[in-house]
Amino acid sequence: MSFFRDLIESVMPTAYAEEEQQEPELIVEETPVEEDKEEELEEDEEIEEDEDEDELVDPMDTLKEECEKSTACHEYAHHFQECVDRVTKAQEDPDYEHLEYKEDCVEEFFHLQHCINDCVAPKLFFKLK
Repeated sequence: MSFFRDLIESVMPTAYAEEEQQEPELIVEETPVEEDKEEELEEDEEIEEDEDEDELVDPMDTLKEECEKSTACHEYAHHFQECVDRVTKAQEDPDYEHLEYKEDCVEEFFHLQHCINDCVAPKLFFKLK
């Protein structure tokens, strides 16, 4: 069924909803008592927004951090960190710009990410709702 849906969606154009136009705000002079009440309401709203932001944590990020520190990926993380240290030290050398070969840590990075992804994949979908 999804094959046919994908086929139809690829042939038919997709319609998008237009964004609602915002009405201009009216400028109203306020008394100091009203300003105090509004400031308190704004502070309460900011506190609620901060609480909402704190609650939302991406489970994949936490799993990646756990897997990077795990014994399975420790060796790859160690090699990557050694490479980063080596490259940073080489970049501090005054003749670095004239070197013919400049080392990068792409290979070590990909090995580390591959290990982390293999560790995260089986655990991630159980944590998603």
